[in-house]
Amino acid sequence: MHPTLNIAIKAARRAGQIINRASMDLDVLKVGTKQQNDFVTEVDRTAEAAIIEVLHDTYPDHAILAEESGASGNSEFQWIIDPLDGTTNFIHGFPQYSISIALAQRGVMTQAVVFDPTRNELFTASRGRGAFLNDRRIRVAKRVRLTEALIGTGFPYRELQRLDAYLALFKDYTQKCAGMRRAGSAALDLAWVAAGRMDGFWELGLAPWDMAAGALLVSEAGGLVGDMTGESNYLSTGHIIAAPPKIYAQMIQLSAPHLAALDLPK
Repeated sequence: MHPTLNIAIKAARRAGQIINRASMDLDVLKVGTKQQNDFVTEVDRTAEAAIIEVLHDTYPDHAILAEESGASGNSEFQWIIDPLDGTTNFIHGFPQYSISIALAQRGVMTQAVVFDPTRNELFTASRGRGAFLNDRRIRVAKRVRLTEALIGTGFPYRELQRLDAYLALFKDYTQKCAGMRRAGSAALDLAWVAAGRMDGFWELGLAPWDMAAGALLVSEAGGLVGDMTGESNYLSTGHIIAAPPKIYAQMIQLSAPHLAALDLPK
């Protein structure tokens, strides 16, 4: 296992301990609002600080891009961190959330960790070395028809001006796949695509820390990842499709007629 991946795992497990302890006493949790339907808790901030501390203990010169504290440092190595992806689920006691940590070198993702502290499931990937769940190699699903596929998504909750256009695309997917799921943690959804638990995932308006680790997991598990047009700039546009190759192509085709109405950033 690559040394940087070992450190990322250590950081994710440290954050998981903080989150699990806090999940036992949600009634006293302090919750703030960053914007409409976008919540932050003291747990997000404490978990993020713990992750950064672990990473900087070993790699003090590495740069950071984290959801709560933003960007810092100047290095060819940058850690991309979401300390609690699925905060809304967490504050409601809905056990579907995760910790996401990725390492980029000169803008290329090289290491990924997505940790589900409620199930003690650790998803990891190193570029060129495959994807794993608790040390077991994982691969994307083998289904080839969208009509048989279980597809994940995320509903708009910040940029509601796209809601009608999104619902039209959602309707199209609902009519043409086996089922739709909206679990509430994009990082974990992507990890589940890598593990073959879902056959694809798409969402709009995400941040880099929502996607970075999960996207590497999918690609290392044999899947494809791109934006809604199939381009590779999903981290900058914020919209993403991830799936096994044949399902991916069908998802790109299904999405194409809706792109003008969605008016997505380029």
